[in-house]
Amino acid sequence: MSGKPTEAIKQITYLSAALKAPRITEAASRLADQARDASWSFEDYLAAVLEREVSARNASGAELRIRAAAFPARKTLEDFDWDAQPASRQQVAALASGGFLTEARNVVLLGPPGTGKTHLATGLGIVAARHGHRVLFATATDWVTRLTDAHRQGRLPQELARLKRYGLIIVDEVGYLPFEQDAANLFFQLVSSRYEHASLILTSNLPFSGWGGVFGDQAVAAAMIDRIVHHADVLTLKGASYRLRGRGIDSLPSIKTQDTAD
Repeated sequence: MSGKPTEAIKQITYLSAALKAPRITEAASRLADQARDASWSFEDYLAAVLEREVSARNASGAELRIRAAAFPARKTLEDFDWDAQPASRQQVAALASGGFLTEARNVVLLGPPGTGKTHLATGLGIVAARHGHRVLFATATDWVTRLTDAHRQGRLPQELARLKRYGLIIVDEVGYLPFEQDAANLFFQLVSSRYEHASLILTSNLPFSGWGGVFGDQAVAAAMIDRIVHHADVLTLKGASYRLRGRGIDSLPSIKTQDTAD
């Protein structure tokens, strides 16, 4: 609006600041002429102004949640090379709707190194953040370190309760390093605490049959897998590592002897 601010605009500015919603002032001013020219009702004008504020807040909140998630890199589903994993595209698109989060379902991504597991886990995590969920990302080893520290300080129950407030926890690289028995038990407690309460995304280069060796105990591994897959979508990625493309190497030793679809 041109000219000297009216008393109404001054009042809007004051009220916007009081509500900690300063963008309302800009939207109200910008939309006022449009509303008059189009003969909007008072209700339509108010709804348009508030819609701009909510959209801006949602975008700002999503960005804060993405940063707080501690992703190793920002990789979205839009950036993924679907030509390398066409069989998974439809299933991932369904997951991107966010329904698995409201149902406290898990997602497990299995496959050889370099097939896009971490990329997809991160992409789904970013989608979750944009849907309003708090997200945390770490490798399996880092999660165990975190839980071990909490256990030593006598605050493991509090840490598990705090983590339950996150709509999504991502556990990357399950199986790359074996766990000691105590570490395996702590990881089992993390899985159990979220069972039917909140979602997990896990990535692993090993089939489920190989998890016993990772956790050092077949019974613990079986109990853990049972809770993870009871309400879960399991995606098996196949193919050679994208990191090796154009280098004359077709496969890695770790994927010559195992089939991840177990």
